[in-house]
Amino acid sequence: YLCPVSVGGQTLNLDFDTGSADLWVFSTVTPSSESTGHARYNPSTSGTLKSGYKWDISYGDGSGASGTVYADKVVVGGVTATSQAVEAATSVSAQFTQDTDNDGLLGLAFSSINTVTPQQQTTFFDTVKPTLAKPLFAVDLKKGTAGSYQFGYIDSSKYTGSITYTSVSTANGFWQFTAGGYSVGTSTTTSGSISGASIADTGTTLLYLPDAVVKAYYAKVSGAKYDSTQGGYTFPSSSTLPNFNVNIGGTVFTVPGSYIKFAPVSSTTYFGGIQSSAGIGFNIFGDIFLKAVYAIFDESQSTPRLGFAKQS
Repeated sequence: YLCPVSVGGQTLNLDFDTGSADLWVFSTVTPSSESTGHARYNPSTSGTLKSGYKWDISYGDGSGASGTVYADKVVVGGVTATSQAVEAATSVSAQFTQDTDNDGLLGLAFSSINTVTPQQQTTFFDTVKPTLAKPLFAVDLKKGTAGSYQFGYIDSSKYTGSITYTSVSTANGFWQFTAGGYSVGTSTTTSGSISGASIADTGTTLLYLPDAVVKAYYAKVSGAKYDSTQGGYTFPSSSTLPNFNVNIGGTVFTVPGSYIKFAPVSSTTYFGGIQSSAGIGFNIFGDIFLKAVYAIFDESQSTPRLGFAKQS
């Protein structure tokens, strides 16, 4: 999911990522061989070099980038950071070069995991927080169509019913929470448990859950199997997928089976939107889940919290 962002007066399409805390961009200091097809930030227009500052980030999928740091004006919607750390890439991995729609990332995790040295920098949200009506942002992602982000307010037209809040641990720099029980199919009576810590991550496409939960889910999908070639569970194109229901903070949220029928990997086979978190160290509630809810990343209380509501 990409959003247009003005960086030093230049528009770039950035991936808003609640799982990292760096705002980095393709720029005129990125080698042309690595940045063909991308919009590039030119710091010479209005940027101020932070001399001696560097950054280097690697992501869970093995991709990464590194470079130098400028201070510049960043505008998202109607919200302005007058002097935001803008990390200009001097090197990016092939995954980023190849995705020409994406001109960089805007991290929305906690600033404690920002990678800039010798001094960590604040995220866009932390920079603008004092200017917002409320210190929160909300995420309204959609399946197959454009969604939106709200900074500083909750848009009541985006959800139905009430918002359920759950507490957040910032110990690892993520929007980390604990999920409860789950069920597969039409019954929303949950049982069992989703063990371990979980994070709400807009920058991850899928929903990664404990092995036992994933096995229980695909046991209800005809023809589903683990495919080591694809690195995950696949199933025949003809299969109908059941809903996945998860209890968070005492409320059950439903991910429709149609969302979990993620993408074709061949003319006869689909790749699943739920996969195993084994080896990651925590569960990831990525876009497959977030598309089903209106999510509030809230720092208005003494400790941060996450709010979830059913999308309208």
